[in-house]
Amino acid sequence: MDSGLMEKFRDQGDMLANRVKKRFKHLRKRFLSQNIEVFRLYDWDIPEIRAVVDWYAGHLVIGEYLRRQSVDEWLPLMAEAVAKALDVPRENVHLKARRAGKQDGKRYERIDHTEQKIIVSERDMKFYVNPFDFVDTGLFSDHRNTRQMIRNAADGKDFLNLYCYTATFSCYAAKGGARSTLSVDRSESVLQWASENMTLNAIAPDNNRIIQAHTLDFLKKAARNGPQFDLAVVDPPSFSTTRTRNLQFDIVADHPGVLEAVIAVMRKGGTIFFSTNHQDFTPRMESLNAADIKEITDLTIPEDYVRKRAPIHRCWRIKV
Repeated sequence: MDSGLMEKFRDQGDMLANRVKKRFKHLRKRFLSQNIEVFRLYDWDIPEIRAVVDWYAGHLVIGEYLRRQSVDEWLPLMAEAVAKALDVPRENVHLKARRAGKQDGKRYERIDHTEQKIIVSERDMKFYVNPFDFVDTGLFSDHRNTRQMIRNAADGKDFLNLYCYTATFSCYAAKGGARSTLSVDRSESVLQWASENMTLNAIAPDNNRIIQAHTLDFLKKAARNGPQFDLAVVDPPSFSTTRTRNLQFDIVADHPGVLEAVIAVMRKGGTIFFSTNHQDFTPRMESLNAADIKEITDLTIPEDYVRKRAPIHRCWRIKV
C-alpha cells in the first residue's frame, strides 16, 4: 500500500480510537449500573471514518460500511487502534463488512463456523450472542428500549413475536407476565438459538411456544383457526428471498399486507409494535383497519444509538 495512504489510515485510526475511548468512558459506568453489557460506541460519526463499533461484554464488534473504494487493509487498522485504546485482546475483536440494500442473501451469509456464543446481560435478562460467525450477533441492542416497553405491556397478555429471530422480545414479554408467548421464524437455526435464550432466562416452554413457519403462512392459518393475541411485535427484514418457493419480500412494498394480516389475528383493543431498519422506508398505513397508528421512534432509540443521519430504526404503535 502507498505509504501516504497508510499514514492517512493510521491517522484515521487514531481519531476513531480517541472518539471511542471518550464515548466508552461516558457510557460504561451508567450502563454497568443498569447491568447493560452491550452498547454502541461509534456509528459513522466522522464522515471519512465509515465504521461502527459495538461493545459486547469485553468483546469489540467493529464493522465497515462498504463502498467501491473500500480497501482491505482499512478495517484491520481501525480495529487495531480501537482495541489498543480499550485494552481489548485481539481474540476478542471481531471484524464485519456491512452492506446496504438488496444483497440477494449475501448480507446474512456466514463469515465463520466457530459456533461460539458468549452470554451477555441486558438489565436482569441474559442472552446468547455470537460475534464470530455472522454480521448480526443475535441481539439487536438498538431495540432494548422497545423490549422494555413490551415487558411493561405484557402482563396477562397473549403475545405474538413475528420474524422473532432469537426471541429476545418473547423473553421480555414472558418476564413481564405474559399469559403466553408465541415466537415465529422460518429459520430452524435461529429458533434453536431462541430456545436457548428461553432456557437461559428460566422461561418454561409450556406457555412459551416457538414455531418454525413463514410469517404469512402462519398468519393465514391463525386467521382461520386461531389463536388470537393482545400484543404483537412485527420486525421484518428489509428484504428476503425464499428460493424454494420463489418468494420475495420487500418491506417497502409489502408491509401493508403483512400488517393487515397481523391485525386479523389480534383481539379488539390489542397493540402491535411494528419496526423496520430500512433507511428509505415510506410508511403506507392509512388504509389499515386500526383504531390508532402512532410513530414512537424517538421513544424506542437508546441514547447510544442516537445519530445525526437517519435513525437506526423506525417504530410504530398500532392499536386495533
